[in-house]
Amino acid sequence: MTERNRTPWVVGVSGASGTPYAAAVIRGLLAAGESVDLVVSRASRLTLLDETGIAFRDAHWRDDLARWLERGADGKPGTFAAPVLDDVRHWAAGDLAAGPSSGSYPVKGMLIVPASTACVAGVALGLSKDLLQRVASVTLKERRRLVVAVRETPLSGQTLKHLVALDEAGAVVLPASPAFYAGATHIQDLVDFVAGRVLDAAGVPHVLYRRWEGELGGSRAPEGAGGGD
Repeated sequence: MTERNRTPWVVGVSGASGTPYAAAVIRGLLAAGESVDLVVSRASRLTLLDETGIAFRDAHWRDDLARWLERGADGKPGTFAAPVLDDVRHWAAGDLAAGPSSGSYPVKGMLIVPASTACVAGVALGLSKDLLQRVASVTLKERRRLVVAVRETPLSGQTLKHLVALDEAGAVVLPASPAFYAGATHIQDLVDFVAGRVLDAAGVPHVLYRRWEGELGGSRAPEGAGGGD
């Protein structure tokens, strides 16, 4: 895809716990043939280091992102194949002159995964204190799709007001709440369910989780199947 015809999804990663959600969403976008513009906030780098041991560096972002995307939700390296990052572009969190900071820069929308309560407040109030918040504000004003995967519990009354404000502004508020009807047997299954719901909200096809088909217990293996001699 040429740069002129490139219309990416912006993935914003804030400082909330849940960096495996972001990795799963990015993998899903790339698997669907989508372009990705990545904004990793300063706070999220501390979370990423704590949850994965990976230090995300602007000068070495491609190598650091590849290591991150190869890692499973349980922290095990090499869980996923090495990603092809030819159509990923990284923008530094402090670069307020970056392409996505302007409404004239073509993007399909923005996915904030995970979204901290501080990020939610900043976007709801239009603070634009860093590139992540600025891009979210631009996404709303341009009437593009904004998905906010908030990851916090419990939620304070003030945060709930901010989430209502985002909903009224046209954003999709998507709590990072895994479901169990899809037959999860591993932490990665729960992460992929949330990532899949984010991609659903963006209209991006994927096969990250088993969809409900109206059959109770359909995700469970038949009695006597597997697991024994």
